[in-house]
Amino acid sequence: MSEQNFQNTLYTNDNLFILNGLNSNLVDLIYLDPPFNSKRLYSTPIGKKQAKASFKDMWNWQDVNEAYLETLSEKYPALTNYIATIGAVNGKNMMAYITYMTQRIIEMYRILKDAGSFYLHCDTVASHYLKFVLDEIFGKNNFRNEIIWKRGTMKGAKAVGKQYGRNHDVILYYSKSKNYTYNRQHIEYSEDYVRQRYKNPDNDLKGLWTDNPIGTRSPESIEKLRAEGRIFKTAGNTERIKFYLSEMKGIAMDDVWLDIDPVNTMAKDNKYPTQKPLPLLYRIIKTSSNEGDIVLDPFCGCATTCVAAQQLNRKWIGIDIEKQAVSLLKDRLSDDAGMFSDFVNILTIPQRTDIQIVEPTKSVKERLYKQQNCLCNGCNTEFGIYNLEIDHIIPRAKGGGDYYENYQLLCGNCNRMKGDRPMEYLRMKIKAREEMLNKKFIFGE
Repeated sequence: MSEQNFQNTLYTNDNLFILNGLNSNLVDLIYLDPPFNSKRLYSTPIGKKQAKASFKDMWNWQDVNEAYLETLSEKYPALTNYIATIGAVNGKNMMAYITYMTQRIIEMYRILKDAGSFYLHCDTVASHYLKFVLDEIFGKNNFRNEIIWKRGTMKGAKAVGKQYGRNHDVILYYSKSKNYTYNRQHIEYSEDYVRQRYKNPDNDLKGLWTDNPIGTRSPESIEKLRAEGRIFKTAGNTERIKFYLSEMKGIAMDDVWLDIDPVNTMAKDNKYPTQKPLPLLYRIIKTSSNEGDIVLDPFCGCATTCVAAQQLNRKWIGIDIEKQAVSLLKDRLSDDAGMFSDFVNILTIPQRTDIQIVEPTKSVKERLYKQQNCLCNGCNTEFGIYNLEIDHIIPRAKGGGDYYENYQLLCGNCNRMKGDRPMEYLRMKIKAREEMLNKKFIFGE
């Protein structure tokens, strides 16, 4: 795994730490079905296997602190300003949720190959906020579709109060560039469509057919069709072309999916209430990847994506933070995917191999000192070079490595305060200290 050219790997840890440790341009397709900020706690049914496995879908500002916005502002100032306004419109919980998702989407974008595709499964409560985030990170020109999936039964959803029944999810589909994998998918024609459109009045041995005018086809192509027995004359002596039902692929898929069974209908005993059906993942994986490609699900839950990828001969990486869910995932992979047990469950954080390892030498320190304008990267106080220490922006324990982009200089006080934690923690502590000192100064006046 030294080159991170692995397959069938299940990581159990915080997905942001795992994403930090994965190489850039590693995977061909990312599908994620994250918690929807629905303020509920989902668990497997009581009495079922792994009944304790659950995921939190309730958000507050303790999940993501304000200091993360400062980190985002360095590369995405417009996005940072946008997130900061969400609290005023939709409250701190939504602001925390979008910040949490933004951090991870930025890392997913880095990990995705240039020809890769990205599918974010969400609901109507947060989809419009998330779309702005994706427009900023992927570029609005790389938005491909807003897919509507009817997730309820054919009877529809129960209407509550004075509103229509809510019965669909949204899947936001983006590519990383204009050159992306797209294998067009089709659905079978309905019986009514076939009955109205196709016929076989001449008992053609090739079966049911429909017809179209010859149009502006060249003489060569017309002769080829004639030799194949496809051209016939109508009662009005007009030549037309036969098209056989057996040769048709079906109706090309559009962005409204009504033909896939709803949530839970294909789930087995080991399931979450929100478990997605395998055909939903089959369609996405077939459309946006090829055999041998790597599929990543950073919120893999009950492993539907991993199972579908395995059955379609793709490599896969799954990430889930719930330790209680590990045995559930292993059982599901073994039971549903069949004929394989070669996946690896890893609890440690991977280390990137696509960047040059740089020892924290004197020359590295001098370069950082010049880059930071002689200032501590925490308190922004000017120091002599010998009073500053080399520190990891992302700690090794959180997926950070020994490479130049992950180094910074901190004064001794800031370095001790930060400890083995991300920079966001240090910024939060410095901000809290400044606010406390400011209050004391005002009180003293």
